[in-house]
Amino acid sequence: MAKKKETKSILTKNSHEFLRNYLNNASPTGFESEGQKIWLEYIKPYTDDYFFDNYGTAVAVINPKAEFRVVIEAHADEISWFVHYITSDGFIYLRRNGGSDHMIAPSKRVNIHTEKGIVKAVFGWPAIHVRDAAKEEPPSLRNIFLDCGCNTKKEVEALGVHVGCVITYEDEFMVLNNRYYVGRALDNRVGGFMIAEVARIIKESKTKIPFGLYFVNSVQEEVGLRGAEMITQTIKPNVAIITDVCHDTQSPMMNKISSGDLACGKGPVLTYGPAVQNNLLKLIIDAANKSKIPFQRAAASRATGTDTDAFAYSMGGVPSALISLPLRYMHTTVESVHKEDVENVIKLIFESLKSVKNNHDFKYIKK
Repeated sequence: MAKKKETKSILTKNSHEFLRNYLNNASPTGFESEGQKIWLEYIKPYTDDYFFDNYGTAVAVINPKAEFRVVIEAHADEISWFVHYITSDGFIYLRRNGGSDHMIAPSKRVNIHTEKGIVKAVFGWPAIHVRDAAKEEPPSLRNIFLDCGCNTKKEVEALGVHVGCVITYEDEFMVLNNRYYVGRALDNRVGGFMIAEVARIIKESKTKIPFGLYFVNSVQEEVGLRGAEMITQTIKPNVAIITDVCHDTQSPMMNKISSGDLACGKGPVLTYGPAVQNNLLKLIIDAANKSKIPFQRAAASRATGTDTDAFAYSMGGVPSALISLPLRYMHTTVESVHKEDVENVIKLIFESLKSVKNNHDFKYIKK
């Protein structure tokens, strides 16, 4: 069998260091500031200006004075937990911040973020020997709890822990079989990484951008697309290309009938749906075909469930499209994406931008 020809990576050593640092940093919904600082520090040398909005969405810009404005966007936040109730004997019960999965919590190590710094804790769970197999109780919000090594509520509070403190998992980035990037919060800080790499490639290739190009790293996507909803009012874009993750459906327990037939390693996923503007989608498909970038297709129903919806239905209707990255094990601590897909999303966004002209007419029905 012929050996697959290896292509040179578009990512640099510095790119990989940024990816590792950015993914290992905690950036829970509503508390994204430290992650935004890391992202902005990386992208600033490749852009002309930057700003934050009132809730922490970070924006870097090429040609900020241009009238025609194009957004490429990802979201910066990760799912997490809130301290909800501290018992008299020092155990902590929780409330979700985003779509945190109670099923994976038992035996996980976590960081509780306090004004005094990080407090370490674990999700406790009784041993298999003492559980009643006939009445096995699965993990739920009613019974999962944190143990931070304290015996009283007073001890917990002395560490700086109080109701409202945010909690993130401790799991860190790794590479699996030299093929997959693995870690928590690839949904969707890998998107922030990819759009930052687009900025780097534009700068290093000396590509001329004839419009204002806004690199947007939005907050609060995990709780209702709120960051994107707010930033559209600030930028007032003429067009928006969103990148997020979608489900790889090849692993066990996934249902292709309900979730589609999508695979890691087979390229970016382009979505068809009401929020996706067909002329912009055609431009992206044409760019993929011209540059021989592999891609897959998906269909959305009423909504894409991504920031695409927030951009599309704002400002009287912003032509918007979604380029997704297939991901395994979403909303777990071992989210996994294929390295080739990451590079192909970067290439596809870059090639699509090269096809957009200043004052491009994306009107669906033209006179």
